[in-house]
Amino acid sequence: MKKQLLAGVLFVAGMTVSFHLPACTGIGLKAKDGGYVMARTMEWAGPYVPYGYVTIPRGEEIVSYTPQGQNGLHFKAKYGVAGIAPQQKEFIIEGLNETGLSAGLFYFPKFGKYAQYNAAENGRTLADLQFVSWVLSQFSSIDQVKEALDGVTVVSVSVGGDSSTVHWRIGEKSGRQVVLEFIDGKAVFYENPVGVLTNGPSFNWHLTNLSNYINIYPGAAKDNEWGDYMLAPISGGSGALGLPGDMTSPSRFVRIAYFKATAPQLATSYKTVMQCFHILNNFDIPIGVEHPLGEAPDVPSATPCTAVSDLSGLKLYYRTTYNSNIRCIDLVSIDFSSVKYEFHPLDARLEQPVEMVKF
Repeated sequence: MKKQLLAGVLFVAGMTVSFHLPACTGIGLKAKDGGYVMARTMEWAGPYVPYGYVTIPRGEEIVSYTPQGQNGLHFKAKYGVAGIAPQQKEFIIEGLNETGLSAGLFYFPKFGKYAQYNAAENGRTLADLQFVSWVLSQFSSIDQVKEALDGVTVVSVSVGGDSSTVHWRIGEKSGRQVVLEFIDGKAVFYENPVGVLTNGPSFNWHLTNLSNYINIYPGAAKDNEWGDYMLAPISGGSGALGLPGDMTSPSRFVRIAYFKATAPQLATSYKTVMQCFHILNNFDIPIGVEHPLGEAPDVPSATPCTAVSDLSGLKLYYRTTYNSNIRCIDLVSIDFSSVKYEFHPLDARLEQPVEMVKF
């Protein structure tokens, strides 16, 4: 029994290390027809990790992991869920439920801190990597999540050493979006007025940092006379000179906030879904830039998956590093009273399909 328990703990600890998502970028956009769309990239700069889509049926009994094994919080799914997870069905990192509630986790190292793990409270202990599954299977609104959070203790499922942390965004089809962080063991909710999210530092730090870019605006810069010499913009978009282009979390937050603020509002949710995919093209991370020369893993990109949720239309779209074709999971078409709690690979083949042009 002890050997089995130890094996389970070490397995989960390994999963925690493997699932670090160092450079996730998220955005939310509202369509003119009232639809709300939330989108994000999922990054992993290490060796290949198999991602898959997960379905959770209504009535499914789920048990959370703890640092001791799968012996934590028990909860029963009230709502059907579709989500995306790396390698294991329990660890959904982005998903949508049948009421239109969306949730996702973003890597948040060095800044957050969960409450101290107490084995005597395993019955209320919830693994951070299962928080999205808990939220989406149990609740239909942000306020319900806030109310219920006092009844659980969120912990990192790791063994020994320093535990890493994540933070979350939760969105409703009304367009409301919040960010949840654990600071010194306490849950802190932020209303999200900019509708974007990356990683550390804390969300309120990112909001303050945006003021450093108050000079940036869309369009071309105006001519400017320096003494007897007239300066003129070299190309279009010069109003955004100074917009950071590196891969760090603060720079990506500024960049995605600017792209959102300047994005035109489109007519429908579907058009907005496609708009989100185009915007997030700017955040695909080429393999190699996060590694010393010669040490990059043999994968096409450090962005394994990009996911877009139509909260009003109840559709979850995705594309992957191996297949840039967009695929769609229609939650309305799923019978959540009979579907299985299962993990299915996002890609049947790890190869980009190419459509030949015929003459």
